[in-house]
Amino acid sequence: MHKWKIGIVGASGYSGEELCAILSRHPQVEVVCLTSRQHVGKTVSQVFPRFVKRGNFGELKFIEPSIEALVSSKADVFFLALPHGKAAEFAAPLIEAGKRVIDISADFRVHKPEVYEEFYGEKHPAPQLLPQSVYGLPEIYREELKKTKLVASPGCYPTSILLPLVPLLKAGLIEPDSIIVSSMSGVSGAGRKAEIPFLFVECNESTRAYGTPKHRHLSEIEQELSAAAKQQIIISFTPHLIPLNRGIHSTIYVRPAAGVSAGRIEEALKAAYANEHFVRVGSELPDIKNVSNTNYCDIAVRHDVRTGRVILFSAIDNLVKGASGQAVQSMNLMAGFEETTALL
Repeated sequence: MHKWKIGIVGASGYSGEELCAILSRHPQVEVVCLTSRQHVGKTVSQVFPRFVKRGNFGELKFIEPSIEALVSSKADVFFLALPHGKAAEFAAPLIEAGKRVIDISADFRVHKPEVYEEFYGEKHPAPQLLPQSVYGLPEIYREELKKTKLVASPGCYPTSILLPLVPLLKAGLIEPDSIIVSSMSGVSGAGRKAEIPFLFVECNESTRAYGTPKHRHLSEIEQELSAAAKQQIIISFTPHLIPLNRGIHSTIYVRPAAGVSAGRIEEALKAAYANEHFVRVGSELPDIKNVSNTNYCDIAVRHDVRTGRVILFSAIDNLVKGASGQAVQSMNLMAGFEETTALL
């Protein structure tokens, strides 16, 4: 059986480490290339002791990220776990060299270069690639992911918001202009970096809102909601940082469309995800501890009779379903592997 050869660019960040963990147990792939400017020459097990005696994987050495080295590694697909703006520098030449690319950054999520510039404050680094990128939410774009060579893996907040809302907008069950979202994220969502706002003593015993009223993720959230509703959607979104290592919880307030009951909304979500591996619609309110270190998204529905609103709740692990796990789920589809491989 032919194994897909894998390269990870930016393998020493939180998402990169999570990719290493998932792919090291994937029976149909072989990781052949890992880059990290900080750890060049060190083995995986030296940087991440959890990988000691994990087959031959732990003895693989980090290399300097260069296009020549990446292409010569003979990898079939590259995961780009890099900051926005940097991923495109690698994606363009790798695509040109005939490689498949799964970008975990924001570089190819937004379809319009002018929207990218509005939200990220700089011109898009590779606008010529935008028409061929596929938004990597498998539950929505499964068939497109099977055919593409460039995946734009969604952000963690967007994943927790889009999965509850997209089926409802497609079915016309909620008022498109009524959406208000409040989300909470663990500190790993900010990436592995030593900055004062993310130090233990700054985050512990504290909660704070940030990035409001125009968080960068709004660009892809509103893009995908608008596509589902077939009209322009603008939402209110407030993210919060909470003293937790990993996980995202979103609370979403909507008004049902005329004549639509909360029960019908819950039934529609259950029907939409009845055959999905990683979305669980249940009666219990989602709890981050139940999705931590998994590729699941848990969703629940409540009806607020006093206000007439329906409240949607979701929870995911920001590093798995919100990043690396979802990226591997997309890779499995691209390669024709069983979609759940290495994720259950």
